[in-house]
Parts: sequence; C-alpha cells; structure tokens
Amino acid sequence: MADTIVLTGIKPTGMPHLGNWVGAIRPAVEMSHAADQRGFYFIADYHALTGLREAKLMREYTYSLAATWIALGLDPDKVVFYRQSDIPEVFELSWVLACFSPKGLMNRAHAYKAQVQKNQENGEEDLDAGVNMGTYTYPILMAADILIMNTNWVPVGGDQQQHVEIARDLAQYFNRQYQRDVLTLPEARIDEQGAVIPGLDGRKMSKSYGNHIPIFSTPDQLRKLVARIATDSSRPGEPKDPDSSTIFQLYRLLATASETEALKAEYQAGIAWKDAKDALYNLLDAKLSGPRQRYEELVANPAELDRIFREGAEKARPIAAKTMARVRKAVGVGR
Repeated sequence: MADTIVLTGIKPTGMPHLGNWVGAIRPAVEMSHAADQRGFYFIADYHALTGLREAKLMREYTYSLAATWIALGLDPDKVVFYRQSDIPEVFELSWVLACFSPKGLMNRAHAYKAQVQKNQENGEEDLDAGVNMGTYTYPILMAADILIMNTNWVPVGGDQQQHVEIARDLAQYFNRQYQRDVLTLPEARIDEQGAVIPGLDGRKMSKSYGNHIPIFSTPDQLRKLVARIATDSSRPGEPKDPDSSTIFQLYRLLATASETEALKAEYQAGIAWKDAKDALYNLLDAKLSGPRQRYEELVANPAELDRIFREGAEKARPIAAKTMARVRKAVGVGR
C-alpha cells in the first residue's frame, strides 16, 4: 500500500513566533515522523510575492524560514523539503487549473473578499483597489502546489480550509472533463483542538498586533519580551488564577505535566508575577537555546541551505513531472 502523501506549505514573511512554533511547526515536525506517511514541506516563496517586493528580504526570509524548520527538528533527509520556485511544473499546472477555474470561485476566496470588504468600509469607489492578480488567483497557485505532488492530506487551520476545498474542486472539474482520475483529490486535515496561543497583551499572538515573541530572540530580547506580558494587580502572596494568566498559558504549552502542576501550585500559593515571568523565561530559554544555536549556524551558511533545497528539488521534481505528463496527455499538448 502506498504511503499517504501529506503536504505543508510555509510562506516566508519574517521570523516565525512562538505561536507559529506551538500551533503549526511543532505538530508538523511530529507528523513528519509517522511511518505510514510521506511528508512534503515547501517554502512558498512565490506566494510571498503578492506583498513582498524586496529581493533582499525575499532571500533573507526564505533562508531564515528554512533554517527555523530544520533547527526545530525537521529532518530534510526524512521528508521532501523544497522551495516552491525550484519546481517549474507547479506554475505550468497553475495555468492549466486557471483555465478550469470559474471566476465566481475566485470571487468567493477569503483573501479577495476581505480586501473588497475593506475597500467598502473605507469608502473606496474601486472595490478592487489594492488587489493584484497574484492575490486574486492565489488559491489557484495553492491548488497547483497541492495537486502537483498527488497530495492526500493537507494539515490546515480552519481559516485555510477553503484553499484545500478549492484545490479539490479544481481537480474534480479537470477529472470530470477528461473522464479519468488524472489528479488526486486532496482532503483538509483540520486540528479541531488547536489552541489559540496568547500574546503579550492576552490577545491571540500575532505579528499584526505586535504582541508576539520571535522564536529565536536573543536571551536579552526574550527576557524583555516576557517582562512585557500583561498581568493583573494581585500582589505577592495573594492566590492567582492560572487559567486567566497569559504567563501560565504559555508555560504549560511547553512544560511537562509535572512542571505545569508545580507552577500551578505556586500560583495558588501566591507566586509573585516577577517570579512567574522568570519561570517562563527560564523554560523558553532552555527549550530554545539549542535550536537557536543551530538556526544561527544555518543562516550563516546559505550554501548549506542551497544544498538542502537542491536535494529537495531532486526528490520533488520527478513526482511533479509525472503529474504534468498525465495532465499534458489528458489535455492533448506535447507528445
């Protein structure tokens, strides 16, 4: 029985934060160890082009993201880890899929609808203001990323489920037209239990809120960020509610069960907020010091990352080429 193909794409938009690690990177790395699955992980660099226009930053973010995933445990020798831009078949398939995509389907895509709504709220006469065709057809390129590798499962959050549904719809349109199973129909794998990771101010951790903790902050930066976490006015010696404490919520995401219970007891005994923050800082620094060193080694050696990308593309392109051979035969182009 063939292994199940599981695919995850990661867009380079700057240094990932603690919420990205706990909510996406860590479970994806754990999933890569499954014996009955074959993992495909790619850096979606061309997806970033819809908003990122500085070549220097594009390269920097791409290397930084690759280094982050490897430093946090992804083994390129055990998965297919590649850069989207190294797989030209993705972009050929994207055009084919565009020819099967109803405009109405793209009109309903979340990112496009959000921009139109924003323009409406701002009183813009042109509701498409600020929308480039890359943004508009983004779901088609994502569908190509998924379908080119014969993907069975795509792990996503609920807000990304629509992209997998669009990929599945386009594959069905294509297969129905040519009356054969040319493209594999993917399924979204949604983590219903996925926790909302709180940020420094208690809201969901997000770069857009400026309340995030970059994964590989220096020890000094990390300590300053932890010190900024919002707390209530309770004094040392007064019992504190761990369930309403951002410090405790972050701590238990990374601590063992016994460590979590020990800190919970200290909350009930009236731990001082400074001591609670010190406990979180010490845990984060211990968990991240090794990966931080590995990350710094990798970003200082882009030639090593280029080698990893090259070897990943060598694994991915034969699969992509076979998919495109089936597609070309179905539509009647080439030999």
